[in-house]
Amino acid sequence: MARFMETDVARMRLYVGALIGGAVLTGGLLWLAGYRLGSPWAVVTLALVALYSERGTVRLGKTTEQSISLLPTLFGAVLYGPLAGAIIGGSSMLGDSELYGKSQPGRQLHMKWATYTSTRFIAGGAIGLSAQGMSAIVPGGFGEIVVATLVGAAVGEALDIAFAALTAHVRRVRTVREVVRTHLPLVLASAPLYAPVVAVLIVAYKEISPWTAPLFLVPAMAAQRLFTMYQQQRRLADDLSVANEHLARANLSFAGALIATLDARDRYTAGHSAAVAVYSRDIAARMGLDDEEQERAYLCGLVHDIGKIGLLPGLLEKAGPLTLEERRQMQEHPIIGERILAKVDDYSEIARIVRHHHERVDGNGYPNGLSNDDIPILARIIAVADAYNAMTSDRPYRDAMPSRVARMRLAQAVESQFDTAVVAAFEAVLVGADEAYRAGSRREFDIFSSEMASPPAPALGAA
Repeated sequence: MARFMETDVARMRLYVGALIGGAVLTGGLLWLAGYRLGSPWAVVTLALVALYSERGTVRLGKTTEQSISLLPTLFGAVLYGPLAGAIIGGSSMLGDSELYGKSQPGRQLHMKWATYTSTRFIAGGAIGLSAQGMSAIVPGGFGEIVVATLVGAAVGEALDIAFAALTAHVRRVRTVREVVRTHLPLVLASAPLYAPVVAVLIVAYKEISPWTAPLFLVPAMAAQRLFTMYQQQRRLADDLSVANEHLARANLSFAGALIATLDARDRYTAGHSAAVAVYSRDIAARMGLDDEEQERAYLCGLVHDIGKIGLLPGLLEKAGPLTLEERRQMQEHPIIGERILAKVDDYSEIARIVRHHHERVDGNGYPNGLSNDDIPILARIIAVADAYNAMTSDRPYRDAMPSRVARMRLAQAVESQFDTAVVAAFEAVLVGADEAYRAGSRREFDIFSSEMASPPAPALGAA
């Protein structure tokens, strides 16, 4: 392991050394070619703007950041030439906020600074050269400046993505494809907006007065503010995502606690609820319901029988068939379950589904006698999963049926008790599953398993 780490460090040092050498060579060649700064004070001002822009970078990922420091670089490169663009681009890294903190080890921080200072110096020079090349091809006033600015922006963004991808590849932190996929949408959205603005400011500088140069600060600061707001929105979105994950885990923990309470009365019902949850989630996935609905199907499956807590003692444990009165009492459990769950914040929809999981598509179910599409789709899904697991599980008064027999009975009851589309989807799931899944005997069907919150998909096997 140590040998691999030493090899990685040596490769990174070689890469950074090559970049530094490339930047020095670029500067030397530009100087020998006769390029100068044009207006040193203006270049210094633009370098300060680039430096400030770099302090407001937007983090696009764990190892990827974006800033608007390219704007002053583009302005200076088109207006004053490639050497000015190189100096402005390289100076921007002095604004990296990590240089003034302790977020990274010193050696790693210096390598980062050397890497991006060199790449931006090279890119700034390339922007200036490409802009001047376009000026030679398309001479003549406003059109010349617009074309030069657009081409310069394209070259700058392309080099930024290329160097970012190459650096990530050398560091082995991300693939080239991942870097391009992260950067390209932002580039395609922003470059067509800022390049024309920079072109107009350059025209104003040349045609009206050099004193219009400070106007560059207005769109640059506005863009900086937009980037900062974007970063804040991303942070809020990330925080919301984390909060939603915590809420989802809390929901599963709460459901698990309810089922554990039910388990104190009836061990069969607890295991049955876990199986119904898994089957319901997989049916929902097979039917193309979105991830949120699949998670809700799983949660509803866990708590669909929670109303049995409120039944009279001895009713659940009775070994023989129920009497008519006992059956009437048993049919109260969806209503009791709804009453329990309705008192929990954010469980109103779950409570409604639990109430209707014993309805039939022909209208002969309970408690409300709903039919067809009046029954919530998740309730129709749970009805099928519930019936299948009940038939394939041992009961005090009968043995479990084979899976093929239970599936045949589901098929016989379509259009009367069960929704045809739901039964068809479940059959497709079971055909591609192994026997442990069909029998509900996998570890994921254990309510107390650590895999309960994220059970695996069914394994393929013979039908």
